Amino acid sequence: MASSESLLLVTLQQDSLSDSSSDTISKTLRRRPIKVYLAVSSGFLLIALYVALIVTHGSTPINGTNDETMAETRARLAGVSEKKVWKVFDDRNGEAFAWNNTMLSWQRTAFHFQPQKNWMNDPNGPLFYKGWYHFFYQYNPNAAEWGDIVWGHAVSKDLIHWLHLPFAMVPDQWYDANGVWTGSATFLDDGSIVMLYTGSTDKFVQVQNLAYPEDPNDPLLLKWTKFSGNPVLEPPPGIGVKDFRDPTTAWKTSGGKWRITIGSKVNGTGISLVYDTVDFKSYEKHDILLHQVPNTGMWECVDFYPVSKTKHHGLDTSVNGPDVKHIVKASMDDTRIDHYAIGTYHDCNGTWLPDNPSIDVGISTGLRYDYGKFYASKTFYDQQKERRILWGWIGESDSEAADVQKGWSSVQGVPRTVVLDTKTGTNLIQWPVKEIKSLRLTSKKFHKKVGPGTMVPVDVGPASQLDIEAEFKIKKGDLEVIFGDDSVEDDKDFSCGSSGGATVRGALGPFGFSVLADESLSEQTPVYFYVTKGTDSKLKTFFCTDTSRSTMANDVVKPVYGSFVPVLKGEKLTMRILVDHSIVEGYGQGGRRCITSRVYPTKAICRAAKLFLFNNATDATITASFKVWQMNSAFIHPYSAADDLGVSSTT
Repeated sequence: MASSESLLLVTLQQDSLSDSSSDTISKTLRRRPIKVYLAVSSGFLLIALYVALIVTHGSTPINGTNDETMAETRARLAGVSEKKVWKVFDDRNGEAFAWNNTMLSWQRTAFHFQPQKNWMNDPNGPLFYKGWYHFFYQYNPNAAEWGDIVWGHAVSKDLIHWLHLPFAMVPDQWYDANGVWTGSATFLDDGSIVMLYTGSTDKFVQVQNLAYPEDPNDPLLLKWTKFSGNPVLEPPPGIGVKDFRDPTTAWKTSGGKWRITIGSKVNGTGISLVYDTVDFKSYEKHDILLHQVPNTGMWECVDFYPVSKTKHHGLDTSVNGPDVKHIVKASMDDTRIDHYAIGTYHDCNGTWLPDNPSIDVGISTGLRYDYGKFYASKTFYDQQKERRILWGWIGESDSEAADVQKGWSSVQGVPRTVVLDTKTGTNLIQWPVKEIKSLRLTSKKFHKKVGPGTMVPVDVGPASQLDIEAEFKIKKGDLEVIFGDDSVEDDKDFSCGSSGGATVRGALGPFGFSVLADESLSEQTPVYFYVTKGTDSKLKTFFCTDTSRSTMANDVVKPVYGSFVPVLKGEKLTMRILVDHSIVEGYGQGGRRCITSRVYPTKAICRAAKLFLFNNATDATITASFKVWQMNSAFIHPYSAADDLGVSSTT
């Protein structure tokens, strides 16, 4: 705990307003970080005052300056928040870490999508059109913090090498005066595009609006026209004016109508409203919800799409049938977690039921796209390559002050393909799009046997941009000894987040890689497996990432992420790690579990960044076979005539 003379930095997420039906104070726009500076100088008196204010006003923070008060007021009106975490400096003086330009410059990624500067959040309306992948995103052109949201726009031929285009849409109408928020694209039967998006009105009411390309023959879709009759949907009775956002891609019903769903909440129940339309201008609201889950709070960025039970390619959003399951995913405004569930969709009444209600959407023990930093995700169907692609917003884990100092905030994850795991039938498989391999440069192959308590440097040269593919095998004799030894206790209560990280040793783990480590290992980010002996004497495997020692900086959130991962009989333990400066993406067991982390080393940067293989188990010898590639930059830049932007092809 900081001393009474220290300055505490507290960053928290605004809770949903309890008076969700109020027309005068409207509800949630998009996530805005809110900084709270508490000068702790007189001990118990100030603490008591602070507690009293929390009790009176929920999570509304107390700001120390007029500028911060104005920002906080605006954020409350919009209902936004992003960095939901109490961050307390961990040094005695309570002073922010002294970042220098070398450290901050190194943090910028090489092959993850991000604008040239300023704030970015949700992915919007991704699509493939006339030879180009289009990516739209929430963007603040004026600062490295949330506010003044427009739609940024970029195009690519391969989902990796992106070209920045002019803004697609800006808040220039009363119905989106306070922000052009998240939306989705739909291809109509004739191949034309409609875009539905949420606007925050001049009175901070959330409404749904229609836009379409001004010139359908333009492969770059440079100009967008907003429908003159906007808004096409307003919050229905019983729904708060700030609890109505993020329309999905539409899908065709058996009756030939188009159907969409929109996230909301009623009291503490997360819900997904259903609307039918024939022209995207007028809508019929269903009395029955697509789905609802009590005690999950506001659902935003809802996604709904089919997956094949028998094939390993993606499906168009309108596909249905006996060989199809449907995914409902919602981004939980209360927890900043993207939860999904697998279930059955009933076209006749527009409802969906989970296969396993105990892991329904939003339940804490339910499935997640990613067990690290990953939010507000959006999929689209790539009709060119018959695959479903997932985008996810990767926010920062440092302080907003550091973001302002470096001049930018947030990246997008490497796009992933998404399919049903046909081996388990109970989870999705996510994997980086194959185009990422185009960035691979030189590689080295390794086969190493590592005994208990061993840390081995891996000579790969610079280690800030890597692609690592590895498989591990536990020595059979060690397994037999451990399972035959009654003195080895069952690890029935193990979890990545609460079990102390990679320094805590067990009979069969942890083992894996420490990425972005300095020579002395004072900074390192372990990505690892931890295998436990279950009460039934069967193996239970966890896939984890430990950021607790990732940096010496004190103004960074450093959790241990992870989850149980299914491992079927006869399967080896496999992982893939993408390292790109301040972002580490881990994929366990072929993508059954994914963990994205933001890390901010102060020493393990540039040529000082190293890679280590480790086995911190107490009783097991591990054999690791792996290959490591150096990764090139994607050289993302603004478009120019030299980029051959005039290419046309079929949709």
